[in-house]
Amino acid sequence: MLAHRLKQARLRAGLSQEKLGKLAGIDPMSASARMNQYERGKHSPDYQLMCRVAEILKMPVSWFYTEDEEHARLQEVFYLLGPTERRLLLIQAESSLAASSSKTGDTPEQTA
Repeated sequence: MLAHRLKQARLRAGLSQEKLGKLAGIDPMSASARMNQYERGKHSPDYQLMCRVAEILKMPVSWFYTEDEEHARLQEVFYLLGPTERRLLLIQAESSLAASSSKTGDTPEQTA
């Protein structure tokens, strides 16, 4: 999943593999080749590098590792919201969870 999301985010940002690699602190002589290997899934970047890449691409680092598309989209939207909007979204989500739990008789912990 990481390879797919990395390429998707890089293209959305309009960056070449080389440019992204250099911005992330990879040696300029190998930046393009290493990013290409990451995008093809041949090698996996370490977590610290992915934290730098995520910051450059303005995405939450967890998004790159998430398999479920809806979950990934929710992470992306939440990340892009401001603090006030995040709080409002959490309140709404928790209310929905509580309402859903009361209908089924489950506790919120059992539903999650």
